[in-house]
Amino acid sequence: MKNKYVSLCGVTALLLALPASAETRIVLDLPIERQVFQRNAEEWAEVKVAGTVPPEVTLVEAKAELGVGLRGKATDWTVVAQGAQIKDGKFSGRLKLATGCWYSLRVRFRKSSDDPTVLGESAVEHVGVGDIFVIAGQSNSSNHGAERQKTSTGLVAAFDGKHWQLANDPQPGASGDAGSFMPPFGDAIAGKFKEPVGIIACGIGATSVREWLPKGTTFPNPPTLEGRVRQLPGGEWESKGEAFDMFTARMKQHGPKGFRAVLWHQGESDAGQPDPKRTLIGKPYRQYLEQLIRDSRREIGWDAPWFVALVSSHGGDSVPEMRAAQKSLWDDGIALEGPDSDALKGDLRDGVHFSGKGLREHGARWAEKVAPWLEKQTGKERDGK
Repeated sequence: MKNKYVSLCGVTALLLALPASAETRIVLDLPIERQVFQRNAEEWAEVKVAGTVPPEVTLVEAKAELGVGLRGKATDWTVVAQGAQIKDGKFSGRLKLATGCWYSLRVRFRKSSDDPTVLGESAVEHVGVGDIFVIAGQSNSSNHGAERQKTSTGLVAAFDGKHWQLANDPQPGASGDAGSFMPPFGDAIAGKFKEPVGIIACGIGATSVREWLPKGTTFPNPPTLEGRVRQLPGGEWESKGEAFDMFTARMKQHGPKGFRAVLWHQGESDAGQPDPKRTLIGKPYRQYLEQLIRDSRREIGWDAPWFVALVSSHGGDSVPEMRAAQKSLWDDGIALEGPDSDALKGDLRDGVHFSGKGLREHGARWAEKVAPWLEKQTGKERDGK
């Protein structure tokens, strides 16, 4: 049998002259192409390396080579799994990588530390360590802008729950098929901190905060759209919990402190509705959004930071009671200060949504809020505070 290359989901494997039975069992499952891992206070992450090997393999090694980016640290061949770490044909180990670039990750499979014979090799061409952001809310947190955006740095990737890809619009995992602020926001963070950035987009167009609440949460009046809520026999309404379950499941995939922060942009579908009974502003809005923040933190098992934007405009006047409710979460330390998107007017708007120019400005304003906090946060982490 001749050596041959096989490519699957961005992973290239060189299968050497093994028996046919062994050839089909060399699989590298993790990491996957364009995957970003959340950096820690010391600016590194443990990258999980896992897959399937034939019985002949008792040693798995990996090395990282520098790729696209402005910093990083290459590694030599490092043992990531051997002995008991390889069981029933499955292996799992970790490789420590510094923040800073897309690494080309090479993995090789050997008989043993005493036998230099390499039975197979695999490579993932883009693996990153940087900061990951979960972005949720309604249409201006998803793909409903006027013009699709692209990452200019090539350092921003998006995750839909199964696959990573370059974060070019439309963002996977969010509603809509047009433009978003996420590529320019990611580029701004990537450029400032010289790192890959991960985007987990969860936004659903036209949703009320009531639709994001856990299943069974009740409220007196429904939102304008009733698909994610239902009326109870007594006349009250309750959330079906579908958005909450999706949202928290996407966050839990990354584990405790597996992303940097949640960016919440929502409010248009609660402010100034044609039917006043379906409008939700002021203290009731604050109550439900605070519940969402606290319940989601409880569900994922750690106190993820939240940024909350000032959002109330449909393209015209803003709603002071809604803005006050959102700001009160900053004032009480429940959420961090997001951008004032109501201030984006004129040619930055395409009705309730943003123009191409507006999307780029929206991304820049998110970065203006997140970047200074991120600098302080990482400094505090390094100092052990």
